[in-house]
Amino acid sequence: MSPAPFFEIPSPVLSGVHTVLTDVDDTLTTSGQLTADAYLHLERLFLSGIRVVLVTGRPAGWCDHMARMWPVHGVVGENGAFYMWMDETEKRIRTRHLLAAQERQKLRKRLDLAREDVLKAVAGCAVASDQDFRQYDLAIDFCEDVPRLPQAQVDQIVSVLQKHGLTTKVSSIHVNAWQGEWNKLTTVKRMFKEVWRLDLEKENGNMIYMGDSPNDMPMFEFFPHAVGVANVMDFADRMPIMPNWITQNKSGAGFVEVTQALLQSRL
Repeated sequence: MSPAPFFEIPSPVLSGVHTVLTDVDDTLTTSGQLTADAYLHLERLFLSGIRVVLVTGRPAGWCDHMARMWPVHGVVGENGAFYMWMDETEKRIRTRHLLAAQERQKLRKRLDLAREDVLKAVAGCAVASDQDFRQYDLAIDFCEDVPRLPQAQVDQIVSVLQKHGLTTKVSSIHVNAWQGEWNKLTTVKRMFKEVWRLDLEKENGNMIYMGDSPNDMPMFEFFPHAVGVANVMDFADRMPIMPNWITQNKSGAGFVEVTQALLQSRL
């Protein structure tokens, strides 16, 4: 079923939202850039009293910066390998890892072998430029800093990585691979239970998730008021699970569209 236009979402739904979760690349950002308008509305959302959590495939190093410097309450990174939040009691950023340091070192060796195989097998792909800041996963770039690869080659990247026994997720720019049972949704549930003592099975109707690509499907399926920014339709033929709502605008402008509606509902 196709998503309904976001402007049709009932006003009582908007006024009952206490948390916004959002993907970063091509949802909050536009063509790889965080626009001033998107950042302004992120801050307005934060200051309104709505809980704001970023849920991204980006690396631990980037997430640490976001959690410290951006107007957000927390960040789930590397597709669910960890989460970070501001501990209001201790007034510092804390991180909850799903694997211990020794386990992460073992995983790195396995990912290194997979990296060599995929680079040999698929011409034109590259290790993502943010790889050095990652702790859990391997990110293979198919269009961020390399010319966009056709879908057949993206599928080939996925196939090579899966032959190494790795979990894979395709974002709008990277194929991410790791060894573990987590994803964005499982770690978001863990974070809300452990940090805020909230059961998302009961609270998901009072939350909005925004995303744009196949790795958002677990979130789209779980949150009844998940919103796809308009560019999610670029992946429609590869996404059996779509959000229930879709914005008129793409990327960061779509995020602004949702934020403005949420803030208007509180006037």
